Amino acid sequence: MADIKSHVHTPGWVGEFRAFIMRGNVVDLAVGVIIGAAFTAIVNSLVKDIFNPLLGLVIGGIDFSNLFVTLKGPHLATLAEAQKAGAVTLNIGLFLNAVIQFLIMAMVIFWFVKMLTRLHGQAEAAPAAPPAPTKTEVLLEQIRDELAARKA
Repeated sequence: MADIKSHVHTPGWVGEFRAFIMRGNVVDLAVGVIIGAAFTAIVNSLVKDIFNPLLGLVIGGIDFSNLFVTLKGPHLATLAEAQKAGAVTLNIGLFLNAVIQFLIMAMVIFWFVKMLTRLHGQAEAAPAAPPAPTKTEVLLEQIRDELAARKA
């Protein structure tokens, strides 16, 4: 079985690809994308399920998702009905939802980065204990001290 493995030639690019994937920044980016996708789902729900009903209540019960203008076709009460009937619509409410989601996402990212920057600044401000000298440094100090003692 070991003889079969030794005869299989692995192309050079496989090793390069493996090294590329295992770099810290590529793995960090992948984790960031996955967390970003989950975070997007949370923000979408926040806008759709929390903010839009509250805004609709404040401005008179308007449901943004059904705020549309029919350009061609039957004029129906909801966007879903109009789309089902094949009407051409200008979906103003869906655009407003997207703008609101963007603004919320930008605000959350702003505060998150601000918090991380503050935490990072505090971590840098804390005095770290100096590292212990290496063997080389200790030997060099002894040589320096010996040379200084001979000159004196």
